[in-house]
Amino acid sequence: MQDPSADTEWNDALRRHGIIPEKKKEAEITEDEIIKMVDAAVKAKTGEKDVNEMTLDELNEKEDEDWDDDGLIEQIRQQRLAEMKVLQAKSKFGDVREISAVDYVDEVNKAGDDVWVVLHLYKSGIPLCDVINHHIQALARKFPTTKFLKSVSTTCIPNYPDKNLPTIFIYYEGDMKGQLAGPLTFGGMSLTQNDLEWKLSKLGAVKSTMKSDPRGTNVDDSSGFSMLSRSSRTRKESVSSDDDY
Repeated sequence: MQDPSADTEWNDALRRHGIIPEKKKEAEITEDEIIKMVDAAVKAKTGEKDVNEMTLDELNEKEDEDWDDDGLIEQIRQQRLAEMKVLQAKSKFGDVREISAVDYVDEVNKAGDDVWVVLHLYKSGIPLCDVINHHIQALARKFPTTKFLKSVSTTCIPNYPDKNLPTIFIYYEGDMKGQLAGPLTFGGMSLTQNDLEWKLSKLGAVKSTMKSDPRGTNVDDSSGFSMLSRSSRTRKESVSSDDDY
């Protein structure tokens, strides 16, 4: 039997009379698709990075090799430098500052536009508070665009209950975005710097590159902090009364 898919005059006549179906057309490939396929094949073979993923040093090496596409490398370099300048301008913190009650509004509620604030309420003699103070020193250096603060709990908020320590308040542009309160929320004395970074990143306070909980758990710890209203608050409005604890 003759192959109905064969390209013959007889099959053409049969197709015209609807006896056999029309021959399927091969999918057309555009020139852009061909270029992408070639580029992908070259990168797969050489292990070459996409220029948008390269560091400034790698971009300089590429340009030194006379590999440029209508100034693409220079354009990407300038964009990368602009991004670095913006990041540098925002990186104005880098340490942990101690505040008192009189500093609260200026340092927290009026921290500025696009500024995340992490405030740790602590007391000396509480071991987990010491652990967190140690961790936030390192995190402040790692994330200099975030404003890290600490304050003795009763100095900052009179009559603040010890049972809620350690406590961390998270603010953004003057609004409280969440809080972590009490030793169980932090996982006790086993809390590591990575654990704390993960918790802060979930609240948006730091831009961590971590992809998963370092403790390897799938437990939703959202019950450990309260997501509060986005409306702007003063210190008295954002902190609950003693009867709430």
